[in-house]
Amino acid sequence: MAGLTGIFKTVEEPAQDSDKLVDLFRNRSELKKEFAALRDEKYRLEDRVKEHRASIERVQQKLNHLESLLLDPEWVHNVVAFYQLRRLAAHCEARLERFAEQLKQQREKRIRDKSLAGWKQEIDQKRRKVESRLGEHRQRMQMLEEQLQAERDKMQAMGGLSKLMHGKSQALRIESVESELATAGTREAELLAEMERIDGMEPPPHEGLDIAAKRSINFMILSFAQQLYLDFYEDNLATLAKEASDKSVGAVNYGGKVDCDEILERLAERRQEVEQREPDSKILQERARHIARDAEFRGADEAVPTSGSVATVVDIMVNGAISRIDANLLGENYFKVARVLSR
Repeated sequence: MAGLTGIFKTVEEPAQDSDKLVDLFRNRSELKKEFAALRDEKYRLEDRVKEHRASIERVQQKLNHLESLLLDPEWVHNVVAFYQLRRLAAHCEARLERFAEQLKQQREKRIRDKSLAGWKQEIDQKRRKVESRLGEHRQRMQMLEEQLQAERDKMQAMGGLSKLMHGKSQALRIESVESELATAGTREAELLAEMERIDGMEPPPHEGLDIAAKRSINFMILSFAQQLYLDFYEDNLATLAKEASDKSVGAVNYGGKVDCDEILERLAERRQEVEQREPDSKILQERARHIARDAEFRGADEAVPTSGSVATVVDIMVNGAISRIDANLLGENYFKVARVLSR
């Protein structure tokens, strides 16, 4: 029986071999995870390569198309006119964006300065109150110090009999004044700490523009966009520039060489006229007021008006005469105006 027991006895595996087996399975699992991650990265990079190649192919197609247009005698002048009009659109977009950014910065600075001035005034009032209380308190401390010195002088001036009869009561008076003086010293420290806390206060964070301010800014931005439109309204240059900005080269035919040269000539003359003068700020503000009167909004928390409510361009002459032109600059996104409005 002993021999049979020895034969069928379970053989225990060494603990070291069991740990190695666990490590092996753990390493195998980690390798699988790393392999899966590398495989996903490979697929992602392959997709990016495909997208890049497709982008290169699209650019190449555009270059081939442009080259064919430039080689075509009937289209070469259209290409020149097209890109000059697109340049005008980009120029107006840059001016509008610069105007909007400067306007927002000025308005934010004005509001921030007003808020900061109010905060400083409040801090000054708090500081003056504490200074007044501190001054009054120091006067009281000085009186207590003088009183303490007088009581001590009385104590020293007492003779033997007088000190025997009144010394205890005099000592109590001195102790009382000393106690009051100690309490006053604690209060002075508290007032000084309060002063230090006030001096160390940081101004409140700028909360940004409210809806009313954003709407006011947007009215001015729309006014400036309308001014740009009016600057190039003659000869339909503003509309042609918008069309060139939205479409691709070759999609618009301006006619033959004579027609294209005429467009380029009118464009150059008009740009020179416009760049020689700055927009009249009073006219911009007056136009903004007209826009504000007509503007409607989808909700009380909306800063951008509905395009249909501001679909009229207000032309204000120097003499004050007003004319109106139907043109939905916001709805058609002239000069990318929707991109620069405050929201």
